[in-house]
Amino acid sequence: MDFGRLITAMVTPFNEQLEIDWDATGRLIDELIEVQKSDSLVVCGTTGESPTLTEEEKLELFRFAVRRAAGRAKIIAGTGSNDTAHSIHLSKLAEQTGVDGLLLVAPYYNKPNQEGLYRHFKAIAESTSLPVVLYNVPGRTVVSLSSETTLRLAELPNVVATKECVSVEQATEIAAGAPDGFRVYSGDDAITLPMLAVGAHGVVSVASHVVGSEMKAMIEAYLDGRVAEAARINARLFPIFNGLFKCPHPVPNPVAVKYALGLKGQPVGGVRLPLVDASEPERAFIEKLFV
Repeated sequence: MDFGRLITAMVTPFNEQLEIDWDATGRLIDELIEVQKSDSLVVCGTTGESPTLTEEEKLELFRFAVRRAAGRAKIIAGTGSNDTAHSIHLSKLAEQTGVDGLLLVAPYYNKPNQEGLYRHFKAIAESTSLPVVLYNVPGRTVVSLSSETTLRLAELPNVVATKECVSVEQATEIAAGAPDGFRVYSGDDAITLPMLAVGAHGVVSVASHVVGSEMKAMIEAYLDGRVAEAARINARLFPIFNGLFKCPHPVPNPVAVKYALGLKGQPVGGVRLPLVDASEPERAFIEKLFV
């Protein structure tokens, strides 16, 4: 399964009552595919506020996204958690909705060792026929999948990729040692270009909600050997890559990108507690990014 070069980790649109806004969700899916040029969409990942979505909401989002995308982009369901048994349960239900793959985040809070991480992902992967993308984000989970554990998991037949939020060094090790067909994706927009240089296949992006077509152009320029052009695009987008997470101080994702979508004519509502909407200084900072 090839999920393409540009994967958007999609926000979940809410109405004023903070219920899922299905009309806005449909419009956003169309925007991300047709305008922002996403090859695949992650539904109910961290950016989609998965910790505050019920199982019923997640399954309906999976079904809705599959119907709305209608083959124009792959749909990857976020079904990972820190409970192996529940991740298996949700992954099996997700498979029935017609999604194209699964994104499995490393278990958070439990702090398993590398053997525990391996067995966790192996058990989930073996419970489904869907392609599995690992998600290594120690800034949120505390634990980090080592290069060695990732490469061990890459030998499983349906573990096809990893979203890496650690370092270019670790991405290099994985890309160099992985079996043919295993993909490394940058999980940080700001290091997409250097990650491509060490063998990454693409990016699982947040900024692609608002600058996806430009990011696609950057990736294509690099792959075509137009490295200087890719660097120029990266330099132009870099303030947005950083600003959506540091406006003007670190803010939790997806607070900033949800506000930015409203600025771009794609209102998606606010965020559910325990997250809070962007403050006035944060909104002013985000607005300046797009002047």
